[in-house]
Amino acid sequence: MLLLLVEIVLLPGVSVAGIGAIISYAIAIYKGYTDFGSEGGWIILIAAIISAIATIAIAVKGNFWQRFSLKDNIDSRSQTPAEELNIERGAKGESITRLAPSGKVIIDGKVFEARSIDKYIDQHSEIEVMDFENFTIIVRKVE
Repeated sequence: MLLLLVEIVLLPGVSVAGIGAIISYAIAIYKGYTDFGSEGGWIILIAAIISAIATIAIAVKGNFWQRFSLKDNIDSRSQTPAEELNIERGAKGESITRLAPSGKVIIDGKVFEARSIDKYIDQHSEIEVMDFENFTIIVRKVE
C-alpha cells in the first residue's frame, strides 16, 4: 500500500514504485491463497482491492495535493511582443549575425532577434523593419 501511495503522490507514471506495488499486491494475494486456502485468499484479495481504492481516494480527494500545487500566478513573459518594442516599420538597422532566416539585428542601438522576409541576409548588412509577427521582428535587406 505504501508503494502504491508513493507511485500516486510522488512518482506519477510507470515507475519502480508502481511496479513494486503491483508485484507486492500479487505476491500477497498468491501467498494468501497458498498459505490460507481459498477463503483466506479471497479475504486478502478483497482487502487489497479496498486498500488500493482507499489509497487512491485519499490521495485524490484530500488536501494532500495542495502542498504540491502552485499558488502564485505567473504573469511574466519570455520576451516582449514585437509590437511593444517601440520600433516603427521602416526603421533601419544592421544584422549582427547572418539571418538564415533568423538571427540578431541591431536597431537604434538595441539588439533584437529578427527573421528575414527573404531567405538569407549576410552579417553586417543593412536591414529594414518590414513587419511584426508575435514576438518576432520581420526584416529585409536594404538593396
